[in-house]
Amino acid sequence: MFLIVGLGNPGAQYSSNRHNVGFMAADVIAAAHGFGPWKKKFHGALAEGSLAGEKVLLLKPQTFMNESGRSVGEAVRFHNIPLVQVFVFYDELDLEPGKVRVKLGGGAAGHNGIRSISSHITPEFKRVRLGIGHPGDKRMVMPHVLGDFAKSDRDWLVAMLDAVSDNAALLIKGEESQFQSAVHLKVNPPALREKKKD
Repeated sequence: MFLIVGLGNPGAQYSSNRHNVGFMAADVIAAAHGFGPWKKKFHGALAEGSLAGEKVLLLKPQTFMNESGRSVGEAVRFHNIPLVQVFVFYDELDLEPGKVRVKLGGGAAGHNGIRSISSHITPEFKRVRLGIGHPGDKRMVMPHVLGDFAKSDRDWLVAMLDAVSDNAALLIKGEESQFQSAVHLKVNPPALREKKKD
């Protein structure tokens, strides 16, 4: 069994925040792959389905970001899920908008959700970092992260979320570099790259 976690803050007022892009990814995957309805479990919203022929649980912790580990820890322990089969989707300031990177373990880099999960299950889980870009000034980080995506972000955001969902099965198969490449091609198609050069 695999666990895919999308991070965010519960509540309608946060639903369009950059910080909630993990929730958005979980929602798109659930809808596109016919996952069951969201149910309240493990201090979160849980949906069950399958990818690449494997049983997959989707989890959106409802504890607020800085307590995400409570929810994830309960799900991991209850189902005895190996940490290398836990994927956590979250917003990454240090990646350009639309860029996606997968890595195993590491530090929290200031992300409270990742810090909380690491403290509950150790840092040895897989992180799917969804680039939201940096505002360029440290003082602007909090309003940037907790601000809504702009209308001008819509094209790359929709492309990234669709690509993440379309290729989610590659993560389950252990083909992480292929997953990153597939997302990159969808968000930055060759025609668009040529246009940028001009």
